[in-house]
Amino acid sequence: QVQLVESGGGLVQAGGSLRLSCAASGGPFSGYAVGWFRQAPGKEREFVAGIRWSGRSTYYSDSMKGRFTVSRDNAANTVYLQMNSLKPEDTAVYYCAAGLWATMTAQSYVYWGQGTQVTVSS
Repeated sequence: QVQLVESGGGLVQAGGSLRLSCAASGGPFSGYAVGWFRQAPGKEREFVAGIRWSGRSTYYSDSMKGRFTVSRDNAANTVYLQMNSLKPEDTAVYYCAAGLWATMTAQSYVYWGQGTQVTVSS
């Protein structure tokens, strides 16, 4: 029932920053945990970062710790992913997903956005 739309992707140089947004509609978004995932061509979808419904607890893949920050604004039905110190290997389509449990497994999430492309040039 919940629809998710990612935005904010684009082309940046290595070392630059982007902020992705995930806007929700169609349901009580504040009641869901939200995970960010990414997928590069020919590679498996991987977990990036997640946040619980309260916004008090966040968690990250090891490769993203210290560079990426996830936050949410429940009043705006929006979750953000701030990405700093971007590297060429961060190039991928980034997806947000919502579910009842905050996990690092894609299969545990029920609702998915369409993805937004992030390209980091060297």
